[in-house]
Amino acid sequence: MYIRVVLAALLGFLIGWDREAKSKPAGLKTYMYVCVASALITLISIYSVEKFSSNNLNTMMDPMRLAAQIVTGLGFLGAGVILKNGLQVKGLTSAAMIFFVGGVGIGIGAGFYGLVIFTVLISMLMARIGNSMEQRKFSKLKSIPNERDSVEACSSQDSGMTIIRGN
Repeated sequence: MYIRVVLAALLGFLIGWDREAKSKPAGLKTYMYVCVASALITLISIYSVEKFSSNNLNTMMDPMRLAAQIVTGLGFLGAGVILKNGLQVKGLTSAAMIFFVGGVGIGIGAGFYGLVIFTVLISMLMARIGNSMEQRKFSKLKSIPNERDSVEACSSQDSGMTIIRGN
């Protein structure tokens, strides 16, 4: 049991360290807490079934019911890091990573070590490939036009159009 919690902390640290280094909305501690808490709740859920079903109680218990509620909580937590400023949305990757690290914690708590470690390695590879592709894409663009650029471009053309800006 304890090794699962330690492994969840290590994997949460590994994932969070990368996000912290990039100064993202959710950092090292957030990922570690989410991963460890997810593993802990999953462990409690699984071992509670074993503990209470042996008392000869006539009850049906689902060991993953409590762990399933983690997913709902992660949705709310992820929504908290998504910010919208005009047409620009930030924090989607952080929200997805919070959801992912919760899954890592659930998987470790349930004892799926190999699958989880493999998935974390794949996600780190995806992050590296995605970062290099984004850098290439944005290095080709000298600047991303904003509303002011569009207004200035339309105003400089002799189109006979009047631009009305609303608040």
